[in-house]
Amino acid sequence: MKNSILTLSFFLIGIFSFGQRNVKDSIIGTPWVGVHYGGNWTSGDLADNFGYMSHVGFLAGYKTNKNWFLGFDANFIFGNQVRVTGLFDDLVDSYGNITDVNGDIAKVLVYARGFNANFAIGKVFPILSPNKNSGIFVHAGMGYLLHHIRIETQDQVVPQIELDYKKGYDRLTIGPNIHEFVGYSFMSNGGYLNFYGGFYFQQGFTKNQRTINFDQPEIPVSTATKLDIQYGFKFGWFIPFYKRLPKDYYFD
Repeated sequence: MKNSILTLSFFLIGIFSFGQRNVKDSIIGTPWVGVHYGGNWTSGDLADNFGYMSHVGFLAGYKTNKNWFLGFDANFIFGNQVRVTGLFDDLVDSYGNITDVNGDIAKVLVYARGFNANFAIGKVFPILSPNKNSGIFVHAGMGYLLHHIRIETQDQVVPQIELDYKKGYDRLTIGPNIHEFVGYSFMSNGGYLNFYGGFYFQQGFTKNQRTINFDQPEIPVSTATKLDIQYGFKFGWFIPFYKRLPKDYYFD
């Protein structure tokens, strides 16, 4: 009977080997998985093509028991402020309209689109924080940046800007980038209220990927490296996944 009780006890300890961590009093090593939104203004060469752009993405990484952070984030970039003028002047008729394949007036829409992915290293400094896992959060890193003009004609067909012809207008640009983040990270003592937010900066060193722009066929496409700057804010919610401490069990 005694052996059976001991066996059952160890079995229960195995099942309940995850108890509540003392987030308040100890620095915990834990994976982070989060989602975020960022709003960014443009500067440098990027401002020639686009205005304000949004980032929606995710952050995944690991915070060590020394409060260092190693991670990766990726973002879908979008906006509706396209500053390139005269993009379809060569498609406009004498009445100022673009017509589709049926001769109807076409509605052509343009948007900013892009993507970036970055490796990051940073640290949480437990300043002005309720526990040792929260505080000033800084990180920086490098990665990949892509942006272009998205052209939409919805259900209409305009042959001059369909399929591969869009490439002559989309200003596809690709290159490496670096980023910096300065903000605050909050990891609650218990529950799901875990968030981060702050100021975000990104510098892209990109190049044009097209050899000709159909709206400016007489102007050679620059092969020089561009400086694409974004700056703004970012805030998100994350889930920490950490092992919990074993509960105490007493046996007679």
